Amino acid sequence: MHAALDEVLSLEVAAGRRPPTLRIWEWDTTAVVLGVFQSVRNEVDLEAARRLGVTLTRRITGGGAMFIEGGSIITYSLYAPGTLVADMSLADSYAFLDDWVLKALQSLGVAAFYKPLNDISSDKGKIGGAAQKRFANVPRDGGQTVLHHVTMAYDMDADKMLQVLRIGREKLSDKGTTSAAKRVDPLRSQTGLPREVIIERMKETFVQLHGGQPGHITPEECAAADELVRTKFGTEAWLYRLP
Repeated sequence: MHAALDEVLSLEVAAGRRPPTLRIWEWDTTAVVLGVFQSVRNEVDLEAARRLGVTLTRRITGGGAMFIEGGSIITYSLYAPGTLVADMSLADSYAFLDDWVLKALQSLGVAAFYKPLNDISSDKGKIGGAAQKRFANVPRDGGQTVLHHVTMAYDMDADKMLQVLRIGREKLSDKGTTSAAKRVDPLRSQTGLPREVIIERMKETFVQLHGGQPGHITPEECAAADELVRTKFGTEAWLYRLP
């Protein structure tokens, strides 16, 4: 549903039916979210995923697979006119669209910075990663828009991630993380704050810098996303589009 909403809201901004929007959203399950160009077999241990009850889904942006647990991450999406980044390189647009969240984290004492191409990092290591898709001259809507979304770790079970994500084993092995009790917790350990407090500071910072007011997803947008789940994002053809 979240992957479908990213597509629907991007197209609504492109059509001018929705203003530029920041969406901070929640997961109610443990999941692996694959990039659009990734192979399930290469990235995921399917037996471990089934054993641990991990849902698999695929988003419309590129980048790497993300391991997600409810309440353990902070995820947001930005939907903005394509003209906002039209004259920027990909690297510059990542830095530009994540600058507000760096300021929010810095205000909480995190020495956060942008690390090309698509990482949010700190002096204590990686915090999160971004992915992006530019919709140019959308045929049915005639507009342009950019979808930019980020997943940041608050407090994650590294042992479970290692069991499910094949690439995760290599990455954590490189860092010398071998204990099953280890957790990936950059935002919790670096701020000492509840996750909800960090999210609230993000909202406050964004509004201070760029304005905005609380909004909602319309019934029509929900219905369109439901239909996309049925015909695209919830299908095996989409999930296993690459072997």
